[in-house]
Amino acid sequence: MLRHNFLLFYRNCKRFKSTFIINLIGLSSGLACSLLIFLWVNDELQVDKFHEKKGELYQILENVEQGGETITRQSTSGPMAEAIAREMPEVIYAVTTSTNRIEDFILSLETNDIKARGLFADADFFKMFSFEVIQGDQNQVLNDKNSIVISETLAHQLFGSTDNVIGKMVEWQQLKQYQVTGVFRDISPRSSLQFDFVSTFESFKDDFPGMANWSNSGPSTFLLLQENTDIAQFNEKIADYVKVKTNGQSDHRAPFATKFSDTYLYNQYENGVQAGGRIEYVKLFSLIALFILFIACINFMNLSTARASGRIKELGVKKAIGAQRGTLVLQYLGESTLMALISLGVAILLVTLLLPQFNVITEKQLTLNFNLGFVLTLLSVVLVTGLIAGSYPALYISGLNSIAVLKGGKLNSHIGEVWARKGLVVFQFALSVILIVSVFVVYQQIEFVQKQHLGYEKENIVSFGREGLLSDVSKLETFISEVKKIPGVVGASNIGHNMAGHMSGTWGVEWTGKDPEDKTEFENVGVNYDVLELLNIQLEEGRTFSRDFGADSSKIIFNEAAIDFMGLTDPIGKKIKLWGDDREIIGVVKNFHFESFHEEVKPLFFRLSQNGAWNIMVKIEAGEEQNTLSLLQEFYGEFNPGFSLDYRFLDEAYQAQYVAEQRVSILSKYFAGLAILISCLGLFGLATYTAERRAKEIGIRKVLGSNEWKILTLLTRDFAKMVLISVVVAIPISYYLTKSWLDGFAFKIDLEWWFFIGAGALTMLIALLTVSFQSIKAALMNPVKSLKSE
Repeated sequence: MLRHNFLLFYRNCKRFKSTFIINLIGLSSGLACSLLIFLWVNDELQVDKFHEKKGELYQILENVEQGGETITRQSTSGPMAEAIAREMPEVIYAVTTSTNRIEDFILSLETNDIKARGLFADADFFKMFSFEVIQGDQNQVLNDKNSIVISETLAHQLFGSTDNVIGKMVEWQQLKQYQVTGVFRDISPRSSLQFDFVSTFESFKDDFPGMANWSNSGPSTFLLLQENTDIAQFNEKIADYVKVKTNGQSDHRAPFATKFSDTYLYNQYENGVQAGGRIEYVKLFSLIALFILFIACINFMNLSTARASGRIKELGVKKAIGAQRGTLVLQYLGESTLMALISLGVAILLVTLLLPQFNVITEKQLTLNFNLGFVLTLLSVVLVTGLIAGSYPALYISGLNSIAVLKGGKLNSHIGEVWARKGLVVFQFALSVILIVSVFVVYQQIEFVQKQHLGYEKENIVSFGREGLLSDVSKLETFISEVKKIPGVVGASNIGHNMAGHMSGTWGVEWTGKDPEDKTEFENVGVNYDVLELLNIQLEEGRTFSRDFGADSSKIIFNEAAIDFMGLTDPIGKKIKLWGDDREIIGVVKNFHFESFHEEVKPLFFRLSQNGAWNIMVKIEAGEEQNTLSLLQEFYGEFNPGFSLDYRFLDEAYQAQYVAEQRVSILSKYFAGLAILISCLGLFGLATYTAERRAKEIGIRKVLGSNEWKILTLLTRDFAKMVLISVVVAIPISYYLTKSWLDGFAFKIDLEWWFFIGAGALTMLIALLTVSFQSIKAALMNPVKSLKSE
């Protein structure tokens, strides 16, 4: 019987070639898309889950009251870990790290200079995290202040091997000597922390002594708690921890602990409450995968049910000789599952071909690893897909009356079956319209944030950090003066900001009338002369810092948002206090976006501070970038030997803030295109079937005088109605979804009516073109061919 059913399946595939091909393309495309999304989703869900003690590993975050709102951030006070480990019995280990500032540094061995990403952490770091130490004792590798632990790759770059490196000395930034005390295995791509070496936080504090102050923040704090610790009770205990340690001064900061393994996916907070993050995109793409696969299944249901008339004699004979309905249901479900299995083979081939490009888009290293768990997952998906795709046809066909079938030889569509088929078409095209609208809105918003003027110039400006000799202010001045002489350089200066997100804040600004309880943070930006002119930040009133005025180090410049928040009128010349010292306001700049468009423009001030201006910016003449950068790199190498110039264009740093949205935009285009393709394949199959079924009717109509246009209208009318209904259903749903997404931006586009009408019209046009191909073919057919068989 099994062999017989396989033979029937093969013969039906040969008999209805177009249906087989449409189902194969639809199901294999849907499965390939779902498989790619599954690989991405699975990778996202596994980030930071490899740590052995992940259930007890927590990170301290802080809710900060500011301007009537609560902002959640990962930075904490430097002494937090040491104090909380000593005073809280629930804490096994606590470490302070510089994970908020994992940067590139130069490590040198004789004449070998290697740039590597460095992390600074307390001694218990490797006891908490499962980063495997393969050379050295992981319990002691960070005990000495001047110790350093390096990765396998870095060990090979410096020493040529991982053997016999313990005890050797390397130079950090050509300033300090560190002793290698351990080697760890290269960090997994599924770790949110990516670094090449770890040194001690004690040495980090030598360069940043402010980290020892409870009132400041910057580093991250991680805890390993006792098993079964009640985290809600623990968070109640530490809620006022910073307030107590600062004698009430920092009463606007409330620390709390959250599982470290959750922070990658659940990294977004609104008014102190967890409100999603990357997990939203995981859910979104998982839903899209299900929708696309379901659209492909709908095609199978519709075409199989529509083609039921071609198998009624087979059904009648089987029922007449005693076949039970359950047996027939199993046969048809088996056929759909076999079809899904064949489609899976094609899908795996497609994924193999597309995976390299998919990795480029998602910036991941995904691979097809056919382990037992993955194979079982694939087979489960095939089984479910087969059952869903074949359920309705199996139940419908197996329920037909055998006597009626054998007597008449024809199958009249039941009204319920017709409406079910139409409903499925409406559903799949509604999903397609929603995807098209979503893609268009995401694209428009990304275009908006890319083209919107930010309030400063970001084009043709390169930035790079101060290191080596440039850490010396006198050497820095010489360097900037010489850089300005390089052909093609328009200007150069330095600033303590990268213009792409919050960098440093302080509530140490005081003015007449300030609420003593207010702890609103102002963005604190140290600058050198000429940097405001370099960035073309516009003045609202007053002046910028100038060498023509001798005492500008006691002056300050605010943005409009800061002046509005302080409620100052005629601010130029007025005095405020910054960290207790008097400062005179000499200028007010127009608001500019130093954070992403997700955020409102916040209060900011500029102060003249060479030491605080760690980021060098060089503006290059348009069209001269390649030659000027070559000259700049050459001069940098001569001026700062042992250090390479690693620059970044300022507009690239700005675009990096929207990498998640850009990725969604690119992937959504492909998904929407695939959804509409699969839907149109189904529509094409139904149109083909309809034209075949009504061939004699069309022949009679043409003989009686109907022209091609009337025939075309007759065949396309029902399909047009279904697609129109799907558009009407999809528009309010797509409006709600896109509005919810746009609400995450403080500055956004308006949802125009033509976004939705345009998407609906495009879908209608594509659907009608798909149907018209077969309809025109049927309308132009010679009626003699369709009537001569009677």
